[in-house]
Amino acid sequence: MAAERRFRAMGTDAHVVVHGDPLLAELAEAEIARLEQLWSRFRADSEVSAVNASAGRWVGVSPETVELFDRAVLAHVVTGGRYDPTVLGAVVRAGYDRTFDEVVRLERSADPFSSLRRGAGDIEIDHAASAVRLPEGVGFDPGGIGKGLAADLVAARIDAEGAAGALVNLGGDLRAIGYGPDGDDWTVDLDPAATGHAHARVVLDHGAVATSTTLRRRWTIAGAERHHVIDPAAGTSAASDVVAASVIAARGWQAEVLAKAAIVAGLADGARLIASIGAHALLVDTHGGLHPTDGFERFVTTPREVPS
Repeated sequence: MAAERRFRAMGTDAHVVVHGDPLLAELAEAEIARLEQLWSRFRADSEVSAVNASAGRWVGVSPETVELFDRAVLAHVVTGGRYDPTVLGAVVRAGYDRTFDEVVRLERSADPFSSLRRGAGDIEIDHAASAVRLPEGVGFDPGGIGKGLAADLVAARIDAEGAAGALVNLGGDLRAIGYGPDGDDWTVDLDPAATGHAHARVVLDHGAVATSTTLRRRWTIAGAERHHVIDPAAGTSAASDVVAASVIAARGWQAEVLAKAAIVAGLADGARLIASIGAHALLVDTHGGLHPTDGFERFVTTPREVPS
């Protein structure tokens, strides 16, 4: 048996395919909605919003939110700061102060988070008490890791419920477990620059793919184009020679973080970072050129085709 569901969640299009009891697809959708409620910075009643509103004080949160903060701090270290979960102030200053659908069409007003500083190295996590504490003047943004981690957690839950396989896709950040409905490994078409043409088809069994690009979520402020991928060092929208990246890694949160970090780092440093962690990627430069990292080709099931 197999079932799939398509819906909107976490500000993007979600697609879940389950090889198993069709009710598990409904469970997956419910779990994604639950995680969005816990993590969305656009919901005043979310746990992430509560932590941001109480910077400087300990806040009790769910185990899932502890894991979100734990993985984010680890990712900051592993990427050498190219991923930083405390760029909320820079994100707001860039104009991403509300959901993307609203960003492109509404007037902006003063936002209390616009003056926030960075401080990922000073986030405190008490695993025993299930609590986290942000430094004063620091804000946490789950963007850049949240969808990948959500895909991980939901896929693991469906796997634990006895499914033969599951594919959880949250806006291009996806996690695969087990086998597809036809009994084979999962196959995923990659179009990192959103051209409408797949540049590669890759095969996964237990693994993840995440795609990030600066070409889609763009808006203009005072005549200057902005996008949602922030360079933590500069505090502004990233401007490297990489405009898109699709990363294959063991976990969804790892793939999502590395895709963002590669755009910040650029071709040479981004490829080295990805290889150092044992992941693989297809990077797209500013001219549309494709740059697979060493080892990427072993995941490809059909020759890459570049549209003319």
